Amino acid sequence: MQTASVSDLAAALERHVNVLAGDIGERNVFRPAALHAAADYIERQWAMRCCAVKRQNYLVRGVQCANIEAALPGCVQPDEIIVLGAHYDTVPGSPGADDNASGVAALLETMFLLQALAPRYTVRCVAFVNEEAPFFFRGDMGSLRYARAARLRGDRIRLMLSLEMLGYYRDEPGTQAYPPLLRYFYPPCGNFIGFVSNLRSARRLRWLTNAFQASSDFPLQRAALPWFVPGVALSDHSSFWREGYPAVMVTDTAYLRNPHYHTAHDVPATLDYDRMAAVTRGLAGSVASLAPTPAGPGMR
Repeated sequence: MQTASVSDLAAALERHVNVLAGDIGERNVFRPAALHAAADYIERQWAMRCCAVKRQNYLVRGVQCANIEAALPGCVQPDEIIVLGAHYDTVPGSPGADDNASGVAALLETMFLLQALAPRYTVRCVAFVNEEAPFFFRGDMGSLRYARAARLRGDRIRLMLSLEMLGYYRDEPGTQAYPPLLRYFYPPCGNFIGFVSNLRSARRLRWLTNAFQASSDFPLQRAALPWFVPGVALSDHSSFWREGYPAVMVTDTAYLRNPHYHTAHDVPATLDYDRMAAVTRGLAGSVASLAPTPAGPGMR
């Protein structure tokens, strides 16, 4: 595909992370000015590239909150939708470079890449608010608000991808941890990107990862697991599971790899932007090349 070079893409990703986790820093409803600055930055970046942008606004504890969406109509099946999402809020006390400025940066650039790739399905890229505690899995969680509204509209979401921490990689053995027993089946080095789903979304997981492997040689690992396995449901994809939509988390595995998770040390300098760029290009290529929707149980 004709896109910017990996080095140019890496530089763009680093710029986004530096703004979100450096210039703005900690961003949540307890720091509303920073939260609003992050939302405005995301909207402005998409608008500058002629994306159709809209907000889903709502109040939380007297603070205006917003999910921000940029949409790209599909060229073949525009009534069927692929949602890519990443949360832009952080936990208190952390600038959130990996969690989750890395996901937001990839979300921004994936939309730009897709503009040149004419995807089959309509693509919605959504920056979600209020993923972190105390809102996770509660009614004011941004992705849950979005998923519920989509279900009420009857949106035909064929797959949701949650981009949850994409920037931290290590090649040394022993740098990757796992929930109980999984270490016997997966590699000991934290140098891959993970694709994780619940059991109901297993066939969509294969659909997506097959497309990713056809688009990129970046190493990946995939797992379809019960939702209650530690870590499996800990991001915005779980909101879509609750509304009956298939969803997959794309992740560097968060606290199972990154020692800076949810700390003040989660800063831009800790991330690997070249590998982030490779993952971002692979995601754009895979979404653009997804074949007609597979059929079967749990695939509607």
